[in-house]
Amino acid sequence: MAEDAKDAASETQEPVATRLILVRHGKTATTGQILPGRAHGLLLAEDGRSQAEEVARELASIEKIAAIYSSPLERAMETAAPLAAARGMVPVVDERLYECDFGSWTGRKLDELTKLPEWKVVQHAPSKFTFPEGESFRSMSARMVDFLEWVHACHRGETVVAFSHADPIKALVAHCLGMHLDSFQRIVISTAGITGISVTDGANYALFVNSTPMPNLKVS
Repeated sequence: MAEDAKDAASETQEPVATRLILVRHGKTATTGQILPGRAHGLLLAEDGRSQAEEVARELASIEKIAAIYSSPLERAMETAAPLAAARGMVPVVDERLYECDFGSWTGRKLDELTKLPEWKVVQHAPSKFTFPEGESFRSMSARMVDFLEWVHACHRGETVVAFSHADPIKALVAHCLGMHLDSFQRIVISTAGITGISVTDGANYALFVNSTPMPNLKVS
């Protein structure tokens, strides 16, 4: 009888949830103008530095953060810095949080890229697209899902903050919502936008998406 009661109690217990807070880097001097990709040396603009400070204030209500992770790129590390300083923590670089590798498209102007026939595939059937000399959206999505599952395994029941880029975050949100990758471009992630995901052994949930103090309502 005691064993039966124990089994029944375990079946009614709430699943252990791990919370992953994803933050896109702040604004740079070229945001919305070029496709910077993984090129190093791009730093936050003054507005971006202000956004990074605001992110730290927005996340101040979280009682305990188990770890802070970041893409290797400077703009992500800079955005993570104020939160890390406020918590007395050091961000851990994780390459799974990297921007998508845009290959030979890296550094090109967006107004030129939008005129290419391939741009329609990028926007409407991204699961079929691999950037020339670069990465596919499928690969980008897979590494973000791997990061999510790894966080749940390593930080079970805790809260983790990770600083990344628009497309990787959008792909992970689409995964958690059960959306096909071809629909991920419908998700908007603004600079310094904050997204919350809850992961358990049985399911993933998007708690909130692209929370910003002053939302950028322009959809491009």
